[in-house]
Amino acid sequence: MAEAMNAPYTSLLATRGLNAWYGESHILHGVDFEVHGGEVVTLLGRNGAGKTTTLKSVMGMVEKRSGSVQFQGAEMIGLPSNRIARLGIAVCPEERGIFSSLDVEENLLLPPQVAAGGLGLAQVYELFPNLKERLRSQGTKLSGGEQQMLAIGRILRTGARMLLLDEPTEGLAPVIVQQIGRTIARLKAEGFTILLVEQNFRFAATIADRHYVMENGRVVDMIPNAQLDANMHKLHEYLGV
Repeated sequence: MAEAMNAPYTSLLATRGLNAWYGESHILHGVDFEVHGGEVVTLLGRNGAGKTTTLKSVMGMVEKRSGSVQFQGAEMIGLPSNRIARLGIAVCPEERGIFSSLDVEENLLLPPQVAAGGLGLAQVYELFPNLKERLRSQGTKLSGGEQQMLAIGRILRTGARMLLLDEPTEGLAPVIVQQIGRTIARLKAEGFTILLVEQNFRFAATIADRHYVMENGRVVDMIPNAQLDANMHKLHEYLGV
């Protein structure tokens, strides 16, 4: 793994020596990972390992960061969040960020287009039929699963091709988790690249190409999905399950 981290950038998104702080709290300690175009890659780890902070650091949404974050070969460490988003990266936060004063369709129409190729409303409704049935419902009146669909559908409208998804299955019923999994698989088939924070490694195993394991603000291992079964003992130790 050390050799891979010293190799030249060949990926769509890559971090090297990424550090991040909230105030005086030093959260990330030299995070290294990369995501190739068209991949689904997960960040696994226990609560507090630094997974969500890693996504926020990629987007410039922390108080201070250092190191390197490159997207399509261009350095982003000095860019503000709005500039990063306009490069074609979209984040779907764990809290979903649904606007309670807007209905489903108004929520979907809200984000600006950052690149050509964003999904139209009809395409979003085809991907998530539940939303079409509820398009005049207040956003926060939806079920948890429908709110997650709305949050994902909204970032697909922007034209971004790199998606950062933070715990998209947390608290959802198994049937909705399966639907989210099918959606992610379909997006991958259509050429999207996805970095996924997930605690449910059994779900992650059904959709991901590779898994980075985080502990105490560092990446401690990378496991290709094809080798997950052979490394299950390590994964159980890392995740405490």
